[in-house]
Amino acid sequence: MVRVVGIDHLVISVGDFETSKAFYAPLMEFLGFDVEAEYQGSMMGWANGKTLFWIAAADAEGKAHNYRKGDIGFHHYAFRLRSRADVDALQSFLEERGVTIVDPVGEYYDDYYAVFFLDPDGMKLEGMRYGERHEKATRALTAAKKKRRGNLARAEARHRTTRRRAGPAGA
Repeated sequence: MVRVVGIDHLVISVGDFETSKAFYAPLMEFLGFDVEAEYQGSMMGWANGKTLFWIAAADAEGKAHNYRKGDIGFHHYAFRLRSRADVDALQSFLEERGVTIVDPVGEYYDDYYAVFFLDPDGMKLEGMRYGERHEKATRALTAAKKKRRGNLARAEARHRTTRRRAGPAGA
């Protein structure tokens, strides 16, 4: 059976290549991507070791109308970040650059922390972190169980030592 092991790359067609390049280049650098390749005036891509993200100049027909979320095609793209602090840092980065934030940093679902923003063509992007609170709670629970097991093992060892010193029962 064929198995998908990840998303290799995404290419987004953009209305004005230079405007989009000026938007995406610092964003991708901030997100830890390096330039993979650039084809002068038509296409540029970034890689982070896990995926590739590309922009490409739309053709004449594509440039004839604006992007509208809800049309057939791209809805939004979510960058999964390593922590809630990274989501907060992304929002600060976006605010410093005057990027349109459509939904500010917040908890949108149970343990789903995100910020939603628009690129120059109005395409919705997201920086998100899912599961961080649950992961921390699980780690704390595991550590507490390990500590209890260690405490129990030490108590049992003390009990065995005490019984050996006291000698046989009834002696």
